[in-house]
Amino acid sequence: MSDDENEEEEDAPAVELGEGPDVEGAPLSRVAARLTWGIEHSTIVEREGDTVLRTPDGPRQLSEIMTDVDETYFSDRHEFTEAVRGVVGEGPVPTEN
Repeated sequence: MSDDENEEEEDAPAVELGEGPDVEGAPLSRVAARLTWGIEHSTIVEREGDTVLRTPDGPRQLSEIMTDVDETYFSDRHEFTEAVRGVVGEGPVPTEN
């Protein structure tokens, strides 16, 4: 493989992005990546509560979702994401029309 071919492959996106409608909100994984673990429920709401998440039912503010989460402390990212998914569910995220 030549150097030119390597450069072309490195510049190309790993996934082709479509021309479809925008999706409102941030992915849960992005929000979880911004936090440091272990962390308290109240600290998550304080730091990221205004963040709008993508959910199967449409965009929702994290502080609203966290009112339905019973855990007071999350030792790792997995505990947090599972708790949030337990409230919002899993499935396709609607796009804007």
